[in-house]
Amino acid sequence: MTDERMLIDKLIKEQPRPDKFIHVRTPVTNPFQPGSDVVPAVWAGRTGQLSDWQDVLRPRLAAGLWERGRTILGEPGLGKSSLVRRIAGDADRRGDWVTPQIRLALGTDPVKRLAAEILRLADKAGLSAGREHRIGDLVRRVQSVALSGVSLSLRGAEGQEPHTALTDLLVEIGHAAIDHDAVVVIHLDEIQNITDEAALSQVLIALGDAITFTTEVDVPGLGPVERSLPIAVYLTGLPDFAEASAGRKGATFSRRFATTVLTPIDDDDLRSALREFVVVGWEVPDGEGSVSVVHLAPDAAEVIVDVCRGEPFLFQLAGQAAWYAGTGDVISRADAIRGWRSAEAEATSHVERILERLPPRERDFVVAMAKLDPTERTLTRISTDAGFSRSTDAGPTSQRLDRVRGIIDRGTRYSFRHRAVEAFLTSDWPEVE
Repeated sequence: MTDERMLIDKLIKEQPRPDKFIHVRTPVTNPFQPGSDVVPAVWAGRTGQLSDWQDVLRPRLAAGLWERGRTILGEPGLGKSSLVRRIAGDADRRGDWVTPQIRLALGTDPVKRLAAEILRLADKAGLSAGREHRIGDLVRRVQSVALSGVSLSLRGAEGQEPHTALTDLLVEIGHAAIDHDAVVVIHLDEIQNITDEAALSQVLIALGDAITFTTEVDVPGLGPVERSLPIAVYLTGLPDFAEASAGRKGATFSRRFATTVLTPIDDDDLRSALREFVVVGWEVPDGEGSVSVVHLAPDAAEVIVDVCRGEPFLFQLAGQAAWYAGTGDVISRADAIRGWRSAEAEATSHVERILERLPPRERDFVVAMAKLDPTERTLTRISTDAGFSRSTDAGPTSQRLDRVRGIIDRGTRYSFRHRAVEAFLTSDWPEVE
């Protein structure tokens, strides 16, 4: 039995029960978890990104081969942070050295935050307790950065900047990771909140220089061999990061980091995530030392798939609402509908926040596009209805909505990629019959 199941069983036993009837669907046994920064028990999709970590990034880094860092962007609710936390959890189970989610709030000095987490990695690598004078001096330099942040001008060596100290300590951590057959995983979240140009430059250069650093190791039978350090860097945030800082990051960033813009999940992937519920059932402890099984009716699963429109947040919200809509061991279609009705207001607010974040011209574009019949959604027609003087004036706007935000797909006929936004603008969604 896993630690999580043991904890759930303990909590259920402590719940007061006026009689012997057991409610198997309780907040304690609920496997759905809407919200950011959590890895839900019912996982849907993102197989490409998970496979990238398991089959490409980690094996190459462990073998000493260079790989770019990963930047994962997307609108709110698409599961960026949850995805990387799942990757981090897999890395931790393998014995890798993983930072917590380094979440950057507006106004936070990212250099100080990064320095503090690098020092924790140094502790894990055993560097802080080392007796070598050079390492001790390096740790003290990074401690100074952790105190002063990007404003610090380190003059221990002429012209030295904070990013140099961070890179140097990361390199030493990378060497220690090689000795322990481990991979270092660093996750910076809400990266769009780094609005200071100098701070962004310091962070990206420090991380970029570390992942591109090469060293020589002795391989039995081969002698000295050059290899890269096993350091994986994940940056997550809103699409604003790609747009607002494109000119400042420069070509070096694109060579060092591969960017993915997340889009909604296919319905078939959502059905696959619910298949265990439907076919096998979801096991929950009953607090009496036994296990009960909760089944999801097939038509209830279809309701959940339909209402969430491919949004991971809405998928978890719909599942949680259906779970709470009853207490028995079968989640019926009526439960799914009744639960979703209780969640409609939150679903509405979620999509409204996405639309409110759009600049006026982009918002005008998607609203005009939504009012048109799908067969009439050409750039010329949309730009005219949105108030652009010429269709060429709408070109950059449509490009941002496609390539940066992942909300639409351009083509001969334009279509919506973000299905919750489309449903909100074109139908009675999130209401359900």
